[in-house]
Amino acid sequence: MSDAVTAGPATSHAAELYARISADADLTQALFRQALQDPSGALDRIVALGAELNLPVSRDEVRSHVASLDDAASKQWLLKARGGL
Repeated sequence: MSDAVTAGPATSHAAELYARISADADLTQALFRQALQDPSGALDRIVALGAELNLPVSRDEVRSHVASLDDAASKQWLLKARGGL
């Protein structure tokens, strides 16, 4: 499969997963706290959540999606958790 074929569904999975995580304030805070202490572990947890929710994503897809967002909270996340995300 080419990247062009796989980019669409993966991108939509990352967007849907981000939306679901964002809708859960407790989960969002837990992931943020984890990212401050263990950025790589937080990224692994996000990928695992995607698998649990039938929204499979790779670490790179998560990084790419978060980097594409244009809101203050996401930019703060990137600044604080830059090492793993």
